[in-house]
Amino acid sequence: MFAELDPILHSQLRLAVMSLLIGVKEAEFTFIKEKTNSTAGNLSVQIQKLKDAGYIDVVKEFKDNYPNTTCKITTKGIHAFETYVQALQQYLKVQNP
Repeated sequence: MFAELDPILHSQLRLAVMSLLIGVKEAEFTFIKEKTNSTAGNLSVQIQKLKDAGYIDVVKEFKDNYPNTTCKITTKGIHAFETYVQALQQYLKVQNP
């Protein structure tokens, strides 16, 4: 009856990152850190998990002699996010027929 929720996206911070990226397609690490109010260390770990799952691409480069990390949602990530949202909607429909 209930669809299984993607454990990668079921983490609060990873879901927040994906929610941001679904709207803007790509964002710098500092922007994501600011919007999610997370620590750099925790965010780095969660971004790596999303990258390992193939949900985002991460580009590390230098910008004005400073390291710059940009995250971009992938097609697989968009599909996973949409599937996750649809599964949540099914949970809500059962509660509110």
